Amino acid sequence: MKKILSSLKNKKEIIIICIVLILFGFIYRLLDYPPNFTPIAAISLFAGYYFRSKLVFLLPILILLLSDIFIGFYDIKIMLAVYLSFAIIPFLGLFIKGKNMAGKTIFASLSGSILFFIITNFAVWLFGSWYSHDFAGLISCYTMAVPFFRNTMFGDLFFNGAIFGSYAFYSLYVAKMANAKNFQRN
Repeated sequence: MKKILSSLKNKKEIIIICIVLILFGFIYRLLDYPPNFTPIAAISLFAGYYFRSKLVFLLPILILLLSDIFIGFYDIKIMLAVYLSFAIIPFLGLFIKGKNMAGKTIFASLSGSILFFIITNFAVWLFGSWYSHDFAGLISCYTMAVPFFRNTMFGDLFFNGAIFGSYAFYSLYVAKMANAKNFQRN
């Protein structure tokens, strides 16, 4: 079981999973959903956990860039903070390998949510014109963002469970089919 759930090695499987994740993230961002309740952070964490490439941070960037073409671009400085936040999350996936995967995945998911909240809202305060550029404005910015954080956190937990869980079931199915083939040959 542990071997099945280790990092992906089959290039064809990696390409297919990347395409599925990109399409899922892209299509979901085009739908009407609660603010910040998206699969992008979960896709990022999953990619960091399972894919071995050092370019894994490009997966969420590609999803964001492709979908922003249709959704619309916004203040470049704030947009870059959003992109940076999601580009960092795959590296959290490197730290959750090993035992107690569920607990570590929950911890990494919450860490990614907090990281996104801190980085993006700091950028909104620093580069935006909605809040005064003093300590009171910074506190006001983070305070006003709390409802969005709740959606981010629940969305990240939900989609991490769905994506990691789906892949675990897929892996078990593949292993079962391989065992059945080997049994038929013998």
